[in-house]
Amino acid sequence: MAPDTVIGMTRIDNNPNGGSIAVSVRGLVKHYGETKALDGVDLDVREGTVMGVLGPNGAGKTTLVRILSTLLVPDAGQATVAGYDVVRQPRQLRRVIGLTGQYASVDEKLPGWENLYMIGRLLDLPRKDARARADELLERFSLTDAAKRPASTYSGGMRRRLDLAASMIGHPAVLFLDEPTTGLDPRTRNEVWDEVKRMVGEGVTVLLTTQYMEEAEQLASELTVVDRGQVIANGAIEELKAKVGGRALRVRPADPMQLRPLAAALDELGITGLATTTVDAARGDVLVPILSDEQLTAVVNAVTARGITLSSITTELPSLDEVFLSLTGHRASAPQDATPADTREEVAV
Repeated sequence: MAPDTVIGMTRIDNNPNGGSIAVSVRGLVKHYGETKALDGVDLDVREGTVMGVLGPNGAGKTTLVRILSTLLVPDAGQATVAGYDVVRQPRQLRRVIGLTGQYASVDEKLPGWENLYMIGRLLDLPRKDARARADELLERFSLTDAAKRPASTYSGGMRRRLDLAASMIGHPAVLFLDEPTTGLDPRTRNEVWDEVKRMVGEGVTVLLTTQYMEEAEQLASELTVVDRGQVIANGAIEELKAKVGGRALRVRPADPMQLRPLAAALDELGITGLATTTVDAARGDVLVPILSDEQLTAVVNAVTARGITLSSITTELPSLDEVFLSLTGHRASAPQDATPADTREEVAV
C-alpha cells in the first residue's frame, strides 16, 4: 500500500472500487443503556461520492452521523474522516467537515449574512475572507435578497438552504447530511438535491442519511442499509436490487391482438410458483416475474413455440422501496416529525 499524505492526512489508495477512502468505519459501537444504537458498524465512503445510509426510525443513522462529526464518542470501534481519527483528532476534523441535521441549526435572531459570517470567524477565517465567503454562499443559495433579514423570518426552505450554506463555509472535504430534506416541499427538495449534486461535482464527499427512497436514487452512488444498529446490506443501487431478486420481464407482442394469448402461454409455464403474469393493456405488454436467467430462456422458448412474434422484451429490477422492504421487513416511512428542541444539534468549533 502506498499512501499519499495530503494536508497532514493519510489517504488509503488501494480501494478495490477505485478512489481514495474519505470515511472509514470499523466495528463502531454505541449503546444507550440496553439500547444498541450501533452494534459493530463497518462502512467505507469513497472520496467524491455520495453514500446513502438507509434505515427505519431508530436504526442508528443519526447516531452514526453524530459520532463521525465528533458530537458523540463511540463506546468501541474506530472511525476516520478525511484521514482524521474522530476520537483522537476532533479539533482538526471539525475544520474539514460540514454538518446539516434534520432541522436548521442557524441562530434565528441573527440575519442570514451574520450567521454565515459568524461561522466563518469561528472557523478562523480572516474577516475579509469570512465576509467574502458569506456573500458568495448567499448568492449561491439564492438568499442575497434576504441577507439582512433575521433567520426567524425565513421560510422552511430558506432556512434549509441557509443551513446548507453554513455547512459549506469552511470548504469541507466531507459533508454529513442527516435527512436534509425532512419537511420540505417537493420544489425546495429538488433545489437541495441540485445543490448536493453541485457540491459533489466540486469534489465534496457526502454521507447522506434518508428515508426517502427517491432521494437515495437521485443522489447516492452507493447505499448502506442499517437496521437495529447493524449494517444488513451495502453496495451500488443496482447491485442491491439484483441481490434482492424479484426481477420481472416486460414482454410486448408485435401484434396487440396477441396480448391475451401471450399471457396465457406465460401463465402455463408456472415458472415462479409465486405469482401469475399481469396484462398491462395500457402499455400493450405482459409483466411476468422471474427468479433466474433460466426462466428468461423458458419465457422466450414458450413464446417461440406458440408462434408469437415479439416487438420487445425488457428486464425490470425491483424498486428501491421493494429492496428496503425485503431487507428490513417493512416499507420505508417518511421521516417522523420532531420538535427542533429535541433534535437540533450544535457543533463545537
